[in-house]
Amino acid sequence: MPPKRNGNLSMVYFQDFVLEGFEGGLDTQALLFAVFLALYMVTVLGNLLMIIVITLDARLHSPMYFFLKNLSFVDLCYSSVIAPKALANFFSSSKVITFAGCAMQFFFLSLLGTTEAFLLGVMAYDRFMAICNPLRYPITMCQSACTRLVLGAYCGGCLNSIVQTSFTFHLPFCSSNRINHFFCDVVPLLKLSCGNTAINELLLFGICGLIIVSVTFVILISYGYIIATILRMGSGAGRSKIFSTCGSHMTAVTLFFGTAFFMYAQPRAIESMEQGKVVSVFYTLVIPMLNPLIYSVRNKDVKEALRRLGQKHTAM
Repeated sequence: MPPKRNGNLSMVYFQDFVLEGFEGGLDTQALLFAVFLALYMVTVLGNLLMIIVITLDARLHSPMYFFLKNLSFVDLCYSSVIAPKALANFFSSSKVITFAGCAMQFFFLSLLGTTEAFLLGVMAYDRFMAICNPLRYPITMCQSACTRLVLGAYCGGCLNSIVQTSFTFHLPFCSSNRINHFFCDVVPLLKLSCGNTAINELLLFGICGLIIVSVTFVILISYGYIIATILRMGSGAGRSKIFSTCGSHMTAVTLFFGTAFFMYAQPRAIESMEQGKVVSVFYTLVIPMLNPLIYSVRNKDVKEALRRLGQKHTAM
């Protein structure tokens, strides 16, 4: 679609964007296509399997696995917002995405990314209540309370997404319509704007920094109490089970917040686009792929549930 002019010949507003993606010839694009496709397929299969197992196995109908099922759903949607378009663009000559399509992709990325951050904080609080307050746990983490916590995570993600999307897409994009990325992310979009982006950068660093710091604070406090409780335990088997469960969660937290901080919570992120593409692959495809593996390989209950599901399937 041709660009629109606002009456000033030097000011052109674009209605479409071009996702430049990764540099390289046909061989490089084919290799990247294969890598992206493999990562996406494993992500879809792993997270769908986690959702199915937790849904079908009654022994996994507990708050911890309720939150884990929601995390798998968010990871599945998160990758699906990006991967299909990125895969299609590897062999596309135009690589065009409409203004509305770009805004929609940006909105859901922000929504799902923020929701995942809050869910990881909720999961840490759940482990704190289960280990440090086991007698109050069934009452505190009842089904209605768990549902409210998950809805709160989604509402927080939606609120941040509305703010970020509305401020970003009210900017004038008149210098170029070529996004130096493989999806519509905030940093390359700010680079395209010919307006003042100071408020946008302040919102980006301020809100994302606040979310990361506050959720990390909740996680650190929760695990501080958990570690203190574990050290007072006399049972070695109990310690081992808790360390296994909590170790999986801490691995997921470290991967997610480490990349989120690198990309969005520091001013230097605005200047490092080439590194940003590689890091973006990590947090949009690799982490959603790894989360089911992290929680299944190190979790005895999930492994047993997978075995029971396999046995039922074989017996049919």
